[in-house]
Amino acid sequence: MTIYTTRQQQLCEYMKAENINVTLITDDDNVYYLTGYYDYLHMEFGRPTILIIHDNGDTLLITPTIDLNTAKDAATVDRIAAWNDGEGDEWRQHIPSHIAGAKHVAIEPDHMPLLVYRYIQTQIASEHLVSATPILSRMRLIKSEYELNMARHAGQVAHAMMIAGRDAIGDGVPEYVIALATAKAGTEKAAELLASHYKDADMSPNIHFLQIMASGDMITRTHHRATNRIMKKGEPVFLCFCGMTSFHRFKLGFDRTFWIEEVADPSQIDIYNVAVESQQAALDALRPGVMAEDVHAAYAKVIQDAGFSYPFRCGRATGYSYLESPQLVTGDKTILQPGMVFAVDGSVSTDHFRAQVGDSFIITDDGYEQITHHSKTLADVILQ
Repeated sequence: MTIYTTRQQQLCEYMKAENINVTLITDDDNVYYLTGYYDYLHMEFGRPTILIIHDNGDTLLITPTIDLNTAKDAATVDRIAAWNDGEGDEWRQHIPSHIAGAKHVAIEPDHMPLLVYRYIQTQIASEHLVSATPILSRMRLIKSEYELNMARHAGQVAHAMMIAGRDAIGDGVPEYVIALATAKAGTEKAAELLASHYKDADMSPNIHFLQIMASGDMITRTHHRATNRIMKKGEPVFLCFCGMTSFHRFKLGFDRTFWIEEVADPSQIDIYNVAVESQQAALDALRPGVMAEDVHAAYAKVIQDAGFSYPFRCGRATGYSYLESPQLVTGDKTILQPGMVFAVDGSVSTDHFRAQVGDSFIITDDGYEQITHHSKTLADVILQ
């Protein structure tokens, strides 16, 4: 029995408990989580891929013919139904027989492509549609030991990227040079780990997310991408790997703020120190049995007590998606449990400067295990 059939059986048990007859899955990450199928063309090219799971365990994958060979090799399902562009009713022809007469059909309302959702509405009355998202979120809440080891490997990839990015920063260096260095280092580390620990020869090690970074007077642009801008001595440089850290499809968060040789504006040091202290306050609260919003409250208090405005959320759960449940934010009352994985930030934003540090952590029985590492000490982030 594979991890995918185990997950499918677990989903079926949840479906039976909630009187759900059929579930339609369209989110890429959930299709992968349940079947192992990935790297297919999706809605960016107008081609839906739909996983159908019945409460009796029967599974059908509807996928474009152009990706059929990949599906045959990767997908753990009972049957595959291929459809081709412009032939008949394309993907639609395979759905009616599976939902006809169903009392409850579960979908992902926030992830289902509008094209598919509108068609489903023509086939079944809205009162028969329910959300599968709470079930899938519950299933993915606590990571297995296999997934936690993958998270640790993702942390090694993130570390390799951070070191390469840090070492490439310098006076007179264009930002894009940093992006080239981090992608190369991350890819090489991922390739090494895949070869040493995994049998999935089709999983690409290549880092392909655009580098998030900002320097100098662009530092307040949180999700700025690497450009031709030339960095200068004394400037701050922000590196973020929250999109790039995706090893074997497992995502983490990781970011740091650096300076080139010196801090030209000494006022930035106090702001940076508050950012570091806010993350530490969150970590002091991060442990099993604590409510998610209480971790955010500890972080926010440090920032607001220092006279700065309300910060964005302290963090988020990660896994096979960039954002999973729960979130470390006001209003999320989820109780933290061992096996959850979180990205936890510390940050302060002003009109002219922002500082951010962030790492990823596994919740353990008595606290947490840190899985991304780089010093936040001021002497270590002023690069000589």
